[in-house]
Amino acid sequence: MHEFDLIDRFFRRPKQDPPWVRVGIGDDGAVLSTSPGSEAVVVTDTSVAGVHFNRHQSAHSIGFRALAVNLSDIAAMGATPRWITLNLTLEDATPEWVLHFADGFFQLADLYSLPLVGGDTTKGPLAVTVTVGGEVPAGKGLLRGGAKENDAIFVSGPLGGAAAALKSEGEQPSLKHALEYPSPRLELGQALLGLASAAIDISDGFLGDLGHLLKTSGNLGAAIELDRIPMFAEAVEALGHEQALDLALRGGDDYELCFTVSPENLSHLNDLESTSGLRCTRVGRVTASGACQLLGKGSSRDRDETSYQHHW
Repeated sequence: MHEFDLIDRFFRRPKQDPPWVRVGIGDDGAVLSTSPGSEAVVVTDTSVAGVHFNRHQSAHSIGFRALAVNLSDIAAMGATPRWITLNLTLEDATPEWVLHFADGFFQLADLYSLPLVGGDTTKGPLAVTVTVGGEVPAGKGLLRGGAKENDAIFVSGPLGGAAAALKSEGEQPSLKHALEYPSPRLELGQALLGLASAAIDISDGFLGDLGHLLKTSGNLGAAIELDRIPMFAEAVEALGHEQALDLALRGGDDYELCFTVSPENLSHLNDLESTSGLRCTRVGRVTASGACQLLGKGSSRDRDETSYQHHW
């Protein structure tokens, strides 16, 4: 199958692009109109076979997840996604595999009415790069650097499920789903505009990503109450409480939001939860010192040693 045949067959959609997409797939580049009073937000992420997913994982889940991890970054900034590009490197363009990949990818794209406006296809080791463009009201975007001492620290959902799926030998449905089909918290991110003081998505592990937020906010610290960390019941059942807790703290691939809220805004967060049905868990508070204290069991740990990083 030739490159342009593959694009036309699997990735050119019959639906008309929204009016602000002046030029989409088919030219040398996309031409997009921007909204007055908004700022553009652009995120990108690469998923590589054997690193971010294994070859036994379904093509449908690989396509879904490749977009979901980018939308999680968009959510962490409180932005609204608008468009997508896709760079797909394939060893073999097996029609059945590409069809299932595209189905998973567009299942999530269509949920948010996101047009695919461009990208590239190449032959080589399997890898997927997705770029998502979004918008946020000018000057209002959530950033990592706004946390203050005594702000409350929240997470948006149970942690450690994806990591537990890799560790456990069983086929626990909720853990497998957390690994293969993460849910980007777009609605929550947008609702937190003007309410949260700082935010980050949890991709490399809760403690590590919280550490990035605290460092960017001026080398602040945190006091984390371990008995408040939300975990998957199936992870605790399969691995025991201690290992499930460690994976919730360090495991990564959660794609939940971690955010901070000032004391004066806590009542507004309660109102938001009551009216929207969104539920978040308060797990600690920001402190002045540059260390992350784990309260309840275990000893203090250096936050900078907890985040996953690629290395060579």
